[in-house]
Amino acid sequence: MNADTLRVLVVDDEAPARARMKSLLADLASELPNRLAGEAANGVEALALLESEPVDVALVDIRMPRMDGIELVRHLHGMEHPPSVIFTTAYDQYAVQAFELNAVDYLVKPVRAQRLHAALEKARRAALPPRETLEKLGSEARRHLSISERGRILLVPVSEILYLKAELKYVTARTSAREFLLDESLTHLEQEFAARFVRVHRNCLVAREAIAGFEKSAGDDGEAHWLVLLAGLPDKLPVSRRQWPTVKAAFAGEVR
Repeated sequence: MNADTLRVLVVDDEAPARARMKSLLADLASELPNRLAGEAANGVEALALLESEPVDVALVDIRMPRMDGIELVRHLHGMEHPPSVIFTTAYDQYAVQAFELNAVDYLVKPVRAQRLHAALEKARRAALPPRETLEKLGSEARRHLSISERGRILLVPVSEILYLKAELKYVTARTSAREFLLDESLTHLEQEFAARFVRVHRNCLVAREAIAGFEKSAGDDGEAHWLVLLAGLPDKLPVSRRQWPTVKAAFAGEVR
């Protein structure tokens, strides 16, 4: 972190809240040198800005549309040099208590100058909160998965992922356009997105909405095996014998 001037990013979906934070930062500049590195209305905009603008500290609102503050910070873990994070909140007292227990700083709106000053000083020495803490605080599944690719963080909307397949030490996320490599476990993804994906094999989860039907095919052992047919893709994914009863029960009308 720059020892002289803090580069600060303000992330809040409300323009008046961003304006107040910028005003407070300006008021503190003589005591605590800082400059506004940018502002964003949600996590998606913040990640796009961080690709081109180095930041020391991010002041992040918790509740925002498109991508909230908890999900944003989970994606920041994929950056080589992520900024320190100070959360802001108006009413999430459950989150405030959890942050306090885990030594993660926060600001309760309306933010006061003295409190902001103390938080920024603390942020000079702070690291990102652990992934495990963020996962416990997140009340909803992520809307995006982040992929580190060629020095950038790519955001893949979960709604566009047709299936997730474990291969060696990575998981492949397949959309209608291309494949992405994830550094996450299939088991963790299954737990987080249980409402969206169904396990068809020990190494594969398929989006329920992407299943167009099922097809029976003879395997190399001479026995019949079921395959998942996908909407918009020629891929046919095998269903394991172990998973077939569960899959059949969930999609009884699609089996032919």
